[in-house]
Amino acid sequence: MMTLKEELFQCLKKEGAALMGIADLSDIHLFGEHPEASPVGEAFLKEGLRTGVSVAIPVPPAIVKTLETAPTREYYDTYYAMNHHLDQIVTAGAAFLTQKGFHAYANTVDKVIKGTHSISALPHKTVATRAGLGWIGKSCLLVTPQYGGAIRLSSLLTDAPLPCDVPIRESRCGNCHRCVDQCPGHALKGTLWYEGIDRSLILDWQTCKKAQLERMIAATGIHQDLCGKCFAVCPYTQRYIRNQ
Repeated sequence: MMTLKEELFQCLKKEGAALMGIADLSDIHLFGEHPEASPVGEAFLKEGLRTGVSVAIPVPPAIVKTLETAPTREYYDTYYAMNHHLDQIVTAGAAFLTQKGFHAYANTVDKVIKGTHSISALPHKTVATRAGLGWIGKSCLLVTPQYGGAIRLSSLLTDAPLPCDVPIRESRCGNCHRCVDQCPGHALKGTLWYEGIDRSLILDWQTCKKAQLERMIAATGIHQDLCGKCFAVCPYTQRYIRNQ
């Protein structure tokens, strides 16, 4: 007989999740100016949903390869298609847990509110590191052993009694500086992440956003802050591409 966690993972995998993990969020402090006013903040603080379920799907290798040169319209379309797919996955997971008699909240794209510093109350990356999916690279993106940074993430919150996975609390990037050296905007500072570090020590997010907008407009004519070069050149990402 399968455990609740095994049943949930089976549900998520059926919907298309490639990576899954369970996070203990009981000691997490939410981000932003007024996190309690955000939808996820209400679920976390008022409803007491302190267990996170992290899911990830990989960016197709062919898309990743093009990003080493410049962002493309195909990447733009894929980005939004993957976000929609992730919404479907976490919504199905939340529905499964609700049917089992637990409370669950799917942190879908339409519910993610970013503050003035472009950070949400409970980033998917935070849930992912706590769920053991990966660590924050010098790119300030999640890096996974399986796909490098070539992933899209989502998460859901629940009060279901799910055994938590082992969190990752520090970087595994070592002395590698490839993403830092090739950042078009020179926005990355080369700092090794550890749990609790301030994002500003890793990334100048305003410089990053400006460079992304400039590259995307120049390459596609689309006004959108998408780039992807930092995760495309990551050695873990390159290994994922080579193995396909």
